Amino acid sequence: MASDSSRIDRRAFLSRGAGMVTAAATGWAAPASAADAPAGVPRWMQIPGEPLRGYGQPSMHEAKVLRALAPNYGKLDLGSGTSRTPLQLLEGTITPSGLHFERHHNGVPSIDPAQHKLLIHGLVRKPLAFNVEALLRYPMVSRTCFIECAGNSALNTLPKAPQVTAGMIHGVMSCSEWTGVPLSLLLNEAGLEPTGKWLLAEGADSAAMSRSIPVEKALEDILVALYQNGERIRPEQGYPLRLVVPGWEGNVSVKWLRRLKATEGPTHTKDETSKYTDLMSDGKARQFTFVMGVKSVITRPSGGMTMQGPGLYEVSGLAWSGAGRITRVEVSSDGGASWRDASFSGPSLPKNVVRFRLPWEWNGAETMLQSRATDDTGRVQESRAAWTAQYSPGNRFHNTMIQTWAVNADGRVNNVYL
Repeated sequence: MASDSSRIDRRAFLSRGAGMVTAAATGWAAPASAADAPAGVPRWMQIPGEPLRGYGQPSMHEAKVLRALAPNYGKLDLGSGTSRTPLQLLEGTITPSGLHFERHHNGVPSIDPAQHKLLIHGLVRKPLAFNVEALLRYPMVSRTCFIECAGNSALNTLPKAPQVTAGMIHGVMSCSEWTGVPLSLLLNEAGLEPTGKWLLAEGADSAAMSRSIPVEKALEDILVALYQNGERIRPEQGYPLRLVVPGWEGNVSVKWLRRLKATEGPTHTKDETSKYTDLMSDGKARQFTFVMGVKSVITRPSGGMTMQGPGLYEVSGLAWSGAGRITRVEVSSDGGASWRDASFSGPSLPKNVVRFRLPWEWNGAETMLQSRATDDTGRVQESRAAWTAQYSPGNRFHNTMIQTWAVNADGRVNNVYL
């Protein structure tokens, strides 16, 4: 367990950090010998650079920053499953579009936007069909929000703690700026009948993935998104149209959106009956548990990393809540025996991700790191014991339990259950 000596406040960390920069500038981090010293003019300053490109790419030195792939059925169906955001390799809160997680039920369709239409029908006074060009003429708004699969963190519901990265466990959650047409605008144009209380949203993939959504949410903050992080939505994220439902479980943000049907009640599609129901400890199952819980995870240090000896570190991670705004994140360096408040990098916004940070001095002893988030509705992230007490051992959805990373004396960081 960590002792009080392993702690350090932010002011002391910054002071000592500034000292480290000064030391490096004055030779503190100098090469071990003159032979290791860099040449006066590096190679890349002696030749012309690369030519102009129409679309930028990451540095070749960052080629290992990739999503982890988890196909559901192996080689039988490479298009079904997830690709998971490498949370432990990223900073800030916005996920690069090319690293946003994917969840597909039958691969990514190749859709010609010139032939694609969005149909609004059912219990409406005037059924409407919009092509993409027409939607691009409507007034748009942007919303920055996370999307999280209801099955995120399911690996930590298994009997034995998996020894994988933070991204592999928790990376079916990503955050983007989405831009598009408010769904309320399109529904008002179609004219909802008073009996139209729900919507069936259906995608144009070969699984026809579809979910039921209450109209109240549709009128509140749902977007028919055409852009992600400033560019047109990528095919794997729903090109040319994606429904974006802030704060709710990920697969209601239906990709490749092709129709919205107003109905009296939920449709009970295969995608909301065969999956995405929560198995409870009393043998019953909960359906339509849309709102994602309050949650946080330390991304650095985290599973699979190795500490570079005792000394100063910054504990950093992400927190989010589907019900509102994160108001507090606490960090424990002694397995939950004591907690300290972390600071936020930037504002904490509703249904959004906030990055938290806390300076920490590791004294080289074995210890356990945890984070615990609270949102503005008063909900507090649950312990593993509290979460598991509510659900059947077979439940894999809506896992919000506190993540524990064990730091071993040799610096290795492992996933453990506590």
